[in-house]
Amino acid sequence: MPIRRALLSACVLCLSAPLWAATEKVDLDYRVRFLPDSDQAEVSLTLEEGERVRSLDFDLGEQGYYSDFSADGEWTQDGPGRGVWQPAKGEAKLSYRVRVSRPRGEDRFDARMTKDWALLRGDDLVPSAVLRQQGKTELVARLQFELPEGWRSVETGWPRIGKNRFRIDNPQRKFDRPTGWIIAGKLGTRRAKLGETNVAVAAPIGEGMHRMDILTLLTFVWPQLQEVFPRDPAKLLIVGAGDPMWRGGLSAGNSYYMHAARPLVSENGTSSLMHELVHVFSRIQHRHRSDWVTEGLAEYYAIELMRRAGGLSEERYQKVREQLIDWSRPVKSLRGDRVNGAVTARAVLLLQELDREIRQKTKDNQPRSLDDVTRGLMRLDKVSTKDLVEISERVMGAPSEVLDTALLK
Repeated sequence: MPIRRALLSACVLCLSAPLWAATEKVDLDYRVRFLPDSDQAEVSLTLEEGERVRSLDFDLGEQGYYSDFSADGEWTQDGPGRGVWQPAKGEAKLSYRVRVSRPRGEDRFDARMTKDWALLRGDDLVPSAVLRQQGKTELVARLQFELPEGWRSVETGWPRIGKNRFRIDNPQRKFDRPTGWIIAGKLGTRRAKLGETNVAVAAPIGEGMHRMDILTLLTFVWPQLQEVFPRDPAKLLIVGAGDPMWRGGLSAGNSYYMHAARPLVSENGTSSLMHELVHVFSRIQHRHRSDWVTEGLAEYYAIELMRRAGGLSEERYQKVREQLIDWSRPVKSLRGDRVNGAVTARAVLLLQELDREIRQKTKDNQPRSLDDVTRGLMRLDKVSTKDLVEISERVMGAPSEVLDTALLK
C-alpha cells in the first residue's frame, strides 16, 4: 500500500507540473497621438502588471529623436543612446515623445509628417528593447491611435481589432512592438483578399499613388508567388507617397513602402514593387558578406514571377537578360555587406544559371529548381553564401559547377 500511495502522489505531481509552469499573460497597451504642429508623436506603453517585467532596455539611437520621458517606476538614461525602464508594481506606464520626420539623404525622407498625414515605421515609434521578465510571462500587446482632427483613418500591417486599434503579435519576439509601416491621416485605401491574405494599398489623397494598378498586378502574380513562397500572411499593407519621400522601396515584415512615382514595371523589365514583395514573403536575411543572396533572389523572382504569370514574353525576357549582362559587366565579386545595382544584376544572372543547372541535373529523377533552394533558405534565420552552396548541392545531389566561381570568393 505505501508503494501504491507513492505512485499516486507521483502521478498527481506529474499532472500538476504544467500548472506550475503556466504562462502568465500580461496586457501591454500602446497609445500613439500624432502632433503635426511639432512633427512629433506622443507614445505611451502601459503594463497591466508592472511587477512581471524586471526591465526594458531600449536602444534609442544617437540622433536624439526621443525626449520627454515619464515613467511609473524607475527610468534611467545613459546618454542619448540607451534608456532603461524598471516598471513600478501594478499598472505601470512609460510615456515619451518621438520626432516623426526622418531624412534620407539630401531633400528626401523615409518618414514624414505633414498637417494632413503621417507615414513612418512603427519600429521608430517604439524602439527595440531587451526585455527581462519574471518567470514565464507573455505580453499581450495592442496598439491604439488618437488621430488629429480631420484625419480620417490609420493603417498598419497588423490585424485591426477596433476603431484605430490593432493587435500586435509576433511569436518570434518576447517584446511585441508595432514594427512595420504605419500610415495615418487623410488617406485613400484600396483593399482585396488574395489567397488567404487581406491586402491594403494606402496613400495620402493627392499623392499620385496608383492603388488599383498595384492591386491588379498583385492579383496577376499572386498564384505564382504562393507556389514559391509557402506563406499566407493574414495581412499585407503597401504604403506610398510622392516627393519629397525617398524615391525607392523599403520592405518590412508585414508591409512595404513604394514611392508613388515608381513604375510598376520599369523600362528594363524589372519591378521594384515585385522586388519588395519578394523580400516581405521570403524574409531571407544575409550574414557573412552575403547580401548578394538576399538582393539577388528578390530581383530574380521580381523578373521570374512576372515571366511565369505571362507578363514577360520569351523575347522580352531575353532582352532583360541582355540589359543585366551589360549592366553587370564590370563586376568581379558578389560578396559584400551591402551590394549595389550592378552586383545585384550579376547575382540574378548567376541564379538563372543555377536554376538551369538544377533542372538539368534533376530532370531524370525528381525534378527540382531554384525554388527548392529558396524554400530551404527560408528556414534559416540568416543565410550565407556557404548556406546557398550547400543547400543547392543537396537539392541537386551533386557539386555545382555554376557556384564554383571566383565571383563567390
